[in-house]
Amino acid sequence: MSDLSQVTAVILAGGLGTRLRKVIPDRPKVMAEIKGKPFLYYLFDQLTEVDIDRVIISTGYMAEKIEEIVGSSHKGLQVDYCREDKPLGTGGALKLSGRAVDTEYCLVMNGDSFAEFDLISLMVVHKNSDANITVIVKSVEDSSRYGTIQMGDNNHIIEFSEKSNAASRGLINVGVYLMNTSVLQKITKKTPCSLEYDFFPLMASKGIYGYETKGEFIDIGTPESFAKAEAFFRQAPVSA
Repeated sequence: MSDLSQVTAVILAGGLGTRLRKVIPDRPKVMAEIKGKPFLYYLFDQLTEVDIDRVIISTGYMAEKIEEIVGSSHKGLQVDYCREDKPLGTGGALKLSGRAVDTEYCLVMNGDSFAEFDLISLMVVHKNSDANITVIVKSVEDSSRYGTIQMGDNNHIIEFSEKSNAASRGLINVGVYLMNTSVLQKITKKTPCSLEYDFFPLMASKGIYGYETKGEFIDIGTPESFAKAEAFFRQAPVSA
């Protein structure tokens, strides 16, 4: 039931990283160094710990820099690339990368965030729910920066809410998704296409569920959050 050999990872790393350029001007944000190694390698370490053997990096901005530094493997993890010629958005980039996925499931990870979670438990929940998509969510005190997710019976996602100025507790999307690979065909061909704002809301009644993690979470998308990353990884284990 929890066979991870049928999972290919896809890391979305094509973003422009505009907000971070003041502090990281010479590389894409996934290659920002934290405690002496690129942020991307922390995601790789999560994958190798659970014996995922292949990852596809969806690249765009400064793609050649990622390919040059990372190469074709990392600690036994096969690393392949799918480069977008123009900005496609997270949805468009995943649709393009999905053509290279040859397993039943894909684990999709945003390249600028890190969340602790148990992949085996996630797989079990995904299968038991008969889900097409399972979104990892986390309860936070201040959800205003991220927008929120409303879940109904059996953790079925019923609503995605936009960002709000109100600093209130809520469930946020941490940027990690387990998907049936077949569902990638349903992503619209319109570009740019956002997973969060274009695709997921359309799937709300078509088998999209939430899985709550109690693990730690950080994103490095702003100079303020990036400044906290070193302390975060000093304290946090690589996986939940």
